[in-house]
Amino acid sequence: MQENNHLLTWMTFWPLIGAFIILCSPARAKEFIKQTALLFTIPSLICAVQMLLQYDPHASYQFVAKVPWIQTFHIYYYVGADGLSVPMLFLTALLCPLCILASWDIDDRAKGYFALFLILETGMLGVFIALDFFLFYVFWEVMLLPMYFLIGIWGGPRREYAAIKFFLYTLLGSVFLFIVMIVFYIYCDYSFDLTTLGAQIAQSDLAGATRLKWWLFLAMYIAFAIKIPAFPFHTWLPDAHVEAPTAISVILAGILLKMGTYGLLRISYPLLPDMALAFAVPIALIALINIVYGALVAMAQTDLKKLVAYSSISHMGFVMLGMAAMTPEGMNGAVMQMFSHGMITAMLFLLVGVIYDRAHHRDIDGFGGLAKNLPVYAGITCVAFFAGLGLPGFSGFIAEVLVFLGAFGVYPWITILAATSLVITATYLLWTYQRMFLGPLNEKYEALPDCTLREKATLYPLAVLVLLVGIFPQPVLNLFSPTLQRLIQLLGA
Repeated sequence: MQENNHLLTWMTFWPLIGAFIILCSPARAKEFIKQTALLFTIPSLICAVQMLLQYDPHASYQFVAKVPWIQTFHIYYYVGADGLSVPMLFLTALLCPLCILASWDIDDRAKGYFALFLILETGMLGVFIALDFFLFYVFWEVMLLPMYFLIGIWGGPRREYAAIKFFLYTLLGSVFLFIVMIVFYIYCDYSFDLTTLGAQIAQSDLAGATRLKWWLFLAMYIAFAIKIPAFPFHTWLPDAHVEAPTAISVILAGILLKMGTYGLLRISYPLLPDMALAFAVPIALIALINIVYGALVAMAQTDLKKLVAYSSISHMGFVMLGMAAMTPEGMNGAVMQMFSHGMITAMLFLLVGVIYDRAHHRDIDGFGGLAKNLPVYAGITCVAFFAGLGLPGFSGFIAEVLVFLGAFGVYPWITILAATSLVITATYLLWTYQRMFLGPLNEKYEALPDCTLREKATLYPLAVLVLLVGIFPQPVLNLFSPTLQRLIQLLGA
């Protein structure tokens, strides 16, 4: 590993520099604040593209920087990227400037909103690059406060309730994660190094302490399951999504949910592989509940944003099912679903925001015939819905097929039951499209304008990527397949 390559550091901390500039700006300079926020998300995206171009899938951690931080306690600023983190770093860097564009109409306390958003971006990128457990935990916590205020101040009518519920759930998970981190630190010669911690655990007194390892894995699972969110820790998500501003819903579904499954693959599986095998069946069963329950509840919704929120719960179940299978197809499908769902659900929440800005409600039954006056909006929504139901030619199809291929040989009945959700998903998405866009036009919405140039700029890149990955998935699979193969060998599955 080449040390002290600062590409990832620049990628992560450019937004923080922008947040500092915004905080030093006069509150009345709203256009300057918005332009600064957008300007300081672009370098992170450029760094992410450079990272993709330079990344060698067959090597281990790359773009590594390791600098002593709190040396007395063996804590380092230790960052790097592998096949698991590279696609998520790119997705985060891509969605953030799109979210800034989607937030352009926010004028109420704009200074605070855009500064907090940039701090949030730094926290998210930091989670995906951290190779020191303590540093990972710091970035994990950095995300909490900005998200709490972004929902609690700029959210909907029940924003305080949703923000507090999100904060308490996430904080509970953080407490469990903190306890596990301390136990590993004490047992493993006072080290936080995630690249060597697994080997140190295998040689420590923890190796034979099966019951303690069981509890440690369970604690980590709860911490990450809350973020996914896995049943029964999912109840914070619909409230947070419904009350959050559009851009924050995009970040919640597109990035934050993936951090739960990323944490399991980055920390839980490599550090306690024997416990990962022991918990595989329960995780598969919980994945099944997520998939079917989320789809059924989504079908019952009349609020478009709630429908997309419960759809996210269902689709994250596919990630868990692929992870539980621990086969090459299942693992690749899980990570592909993380990447694909991040793009598709971002499109869906952006589309919800577009219609809400015009009609000031999200009642599916309150629309009708919108395709007549809003052909561009109807067309992009059609693409997003087809991608969401896993139609061939879209990235979601590749991800779900790989998950089913990988899981069927291990959990045939769970996979068969999970496959029923495909029919349910198609039902609620097509039914929603029919009620909103087909039939006679609701006279109240005859004057609604179609998508603006700014709105198209947030939606078109995601639509193109979803199609490209669906048609040419191999370049994306090449990014993470070797990394996942090494993880599967470690698990001995």
